[in-house]
Amino acid sequence: MFKIVKKEKLAENLYWMDIAAPLVAQKAMPGQFVILRVHDRGERIPLTIADYDRKKGIVTIIFQAVGKTTILLATKEQGGFIQDFVGPLGTESKLDGFERVLCIGGGVGIAPLYPQVKYLFQKGTHVDVILGAKSKEYIILEEQIRKVAHDVYITTDDGSYGQKGFVTDAAKALLDAGHKYDHVIAIGPLIMMKMVSKLTKEYGISTTVSMNPIMIDGTGMCGGCRVTVGGQVKYACVDGPDFDGHLVDFDEAMRRQSVYKDHEKSALDSIEHRGVCR
Repeated sequence: MFKIVKKEKLAENLYWMDIAAPLVAQKAMPGQFVILRVHDRGERIPLTIADYDRKKGIVTIIFQAVGKTTILLATKEQGGFIQDFVGPLGTESKLDGFERVLCIGGGVGIAPLYPQVKYLFQKGTHVDVILGAKSKEYIILEEQIRKVAHDVYITTDDGSYGQKGFVTDAAKALLDAGHKYDHVIAIGPLIMMKMVSKLTKEYGISTTVSMNPIMIDGTGMCGGCRVTVGGQVKYACVDGPDFDGHLVDFDEAMRRQSVYKDHEKSALDSIEHRGVCR
């Protein structure tokens, strides 16, 4: 069992949790993830590591309560426990050797972007950051990111905060204004990462994206998390989750993402009929 030492509601259906997991914290690196179960009969879900504190033995996760398991996880309170918390899994992000990096986070994707920004900043890399969300209340971790970034730009779909528009609008404006970057990192919805990758390809800037497809075991055995990268099948849980954004088949990934919509709806309906329970 793993103790929830901190819980905070960041926005509607969006939560921060610090989990006491010393062994995971000791090995965690930016880009990696955990697989957890809320109870002993629950499903396994992957969540990216948003931060870690090796001295305190704490791992931070940030999640949106949109499916059956994340809704159940959101009912857990500080001081409570979850059944399983396995990790770190996946391959750590390759962040060394860059001089100027543009990091772009969309929605909940801002959470896994944060440890990468912090790592780059601590290594002396010049890091600019674009944060995007549908409205002001969904811009998360802004205060933390401003402490470890050089310049931070905000975009919202509705114009309630920062520049009205998409992260790609802000990125194009920076590039057209003469800002030079030797690498771009984009984490967020598939369509956002697709459009960022399309833009950076036009400017000849290498780009890394983080793929979070359907995942079950997290060790490469089930094949559920397969993605096509450069015409080859890769597994996000062991080959990723980071991949070259210019090589990812985003259209296939988006089709696969929608395969289980009916099953997800049935699971949510069961919560509504029985209440949130085991």
